[in-house]
Amino acid sequence: MICPEYLTQGLEQVFNLVQRERMQGVPVLNPALRVKCVGFEPWGDNYLGVLVTPWFMNLVLLSGEGETWADLSIGEKVEHVFPSGAYEFIVGEESGAGRYLMWSLFSPMFVFADQEAAVATAEAVMQGLMEEENHAPVSMREKEIAHIWRGESEEGEPTNEEPPDGPTLAERLEQPISRRDLLRGRVGGSASPESS
Repeated sequence: MICPEYLTQGLEQVFNLVQRERMQGVPVLNPALRVKCVGFEPWGDNYLGVLVTPWFMNLVLLSGEGETWADLSIGEKVEHVFPSGAYEFIVGEESGAGRYLMWSLFSPMFVFADQEAAVATAEAVMQGLMEEENHAPVSMREKEIAHIWRGESEEGEPTNEEPPDGPTLAERLEQPISRRDLLRGRVGGSASPESS
């Protein structure tokens, strides 16, 4: 079995290189943060954890021994089920890291005042992901969300139900969320790690 520290050190090296070579001068970088792998543990035949960078925080699945995910296309969506629900990952690839699966948690990262806050949030995500009590009452699958929001069935057939009243999905994704909301499935593009 591959040692998780070996994989995470390699992933950190790759994304430190990405930061130096491709992200310098890009305004989405939070200068208070650095690249860090958090909480990586075996999950089935693979390794699951959170990758924190100055420009994003992603839930990441790294392939295990003998697995390359060569049959998956870059950008393809792959569903994985955890105790808190089903999540739709996107296939990514970086030279030196190979293929990996990612699910976006935060981007950009300006809601974090420092590295400690970002790492604490990543640790809370890993804990919450594995707790059945956090099973999300909403879907984490993009197509299903779109169908529901348009008043269609999961298969895309029209229903007689009206779309929900209140803010649109885009407006909801712009609203700040608490750590508790994040771990219970209410996800969005911005959040306050200080909230509870």
